[in-house]
Amino acid sequence: MNLALAEELCRRFEGFRARPYLCPAGVPTIGYGSTHYADGRRVQLTDPPIAESAARALLVGELLDTYAPGVLRQCPGLLPLALIEDDWQKLNAIVDFAYNLGVGRLQTSTLRRRINAGDWDGAVAELGKWVWGGGRKLPGLVARRAAEAALLR
Repeated sequence: MNLALAEELCRRFEGFRARPYLCPAGVPTIGYGSTHYADGRRVQLTDPPIAESAARALLVGELLDTYAPGVLRQCPGLLPLALIEDDWQKLNAIVDFAYNLGVGRLQTSTLRRRINAGDWDGAVAELGKWVWGGGRKLPGLVARRAAEAALLR
């Protein structure tokens, strides 16, 4: 499965932090936004720093093992687009969205309904609604959604 674009987006927008930190939601996080290690342990603020190569491997594992399967359960039509039409961009965009916000948010969203209907213009419009945090529009989320939207066009 080709998730190189999703990895690139995640790395760009999450940024790398070697030492554990609290994300805006108050969850201990490390590397490129990982909250768990490959063995399932939760990140703790007292954990040692992680090497960039290990953080990247952790990210790729999460994308392949958790986020892509979760996205494909919610939006099964993305797989034929990728495999038959060789259009991996749409899957990568939605995997990045799910990594940022969670598969659960995708599951209950109008974005999912637009994707499953093949309404790509509608999906792009829906992405633009997911730019708020703490009651304000966040420039980082605006940029991330714009990058995802570019892959849906």
